[in-house]
Amino acid sequence: MGLRLTKAAVLLLAVAWMVPLALLVVTPMKSSEEYASSSQWALPDDPLQLFDNLQTAWNSAGVGPGFMVSLSYGLVGAVVAIFCGALGAYALTRLEIRGAFWWFLLVFSGTLFPFQMYLIPLFQMYTDTELYDTWIGMALFYAAIATPFCLFVMRGFFSTVAREIEEAARLDGATSWTVLWRILMPLARGPIAVLILFQFTWIWNDFLFGLVLSTTDGIRPIMPSLAGLQGQSSSAGTPVVLAGALLGSLPTVFLFLALGRYLLSGLTLTTSGRTV
Repeated sequence: MGLRLTKAAVLLLAVAWMVPLALLVVTPMKSSEEYASSSQWALPDDPLQLFDNLQTAWNSAGVGPGFMVSLSYGLVGAVVAIFCGALGAYALTRLEIRGAFWWFLLVFSGTLFPFQMYLIPLFQMYTDTELYDTWIGMALFYAAIATPFCLFVMRGFFSTVAREIEEAARLDGATSWTVLWRILMPLARGPIAVLILFQFTWIWNDFLFGLVLSTTDGIRPIMPSLAGLQGQSSSAGTPVVLAGALLGSLPTVFLFLALGRYLLSGLTLTTSGRTV
């Protein structure tokens, strides 16, 4: 009886989750006139209308440039953050730095405070250094804000790797750099995949900092651009707005499908020390 209730609850939650997703997929397949004159649950007369709505959304409110620049922010920010996190994690777990734990706490403490408290000093610093509304300024911010979590995950994994592996490599003449990039990093491919998924998704979905630190198309990320498209919904129409939302969800969906198999195993690696 209990198992049946559990299955029924899971099924109900799945249906509740699928309903808005179905609307997100079906509505962009309608023209504005069809959407206004029919039920929102009605199937579209011409599903190919989706491509026209996607094109209209792409060309509106900087959505196209925002899409492309957010891809660059997500990829560069995630890769740089993982690179810095790996270097820091190796130093903290292998180089026997004095006060290593306190250095870790110092870096990780930046994630303990609400990100909103960084807005005013960050805005002031960016305007003073001419990083405001620049690609390099946005990429630096996203890489910096993602680094503490990458350090946390990589430190947790490196601390579980047996030191005998490193000692054997040292006997063969391996340097610290070789140990990191030829031994530890290949072993950490699971956590790295998880970090790419998490950090890219966070950067892609960021609205607040993209809105505050950028203004122009080609610099402003996708989420503030989609908000601008929604502000034009009276003229663009609901199908176009939802087509933009559908467009904005595709990269994270594809990335999850590509890396989802690493999600559970990668997180487990940070505590078990096993490889996938």
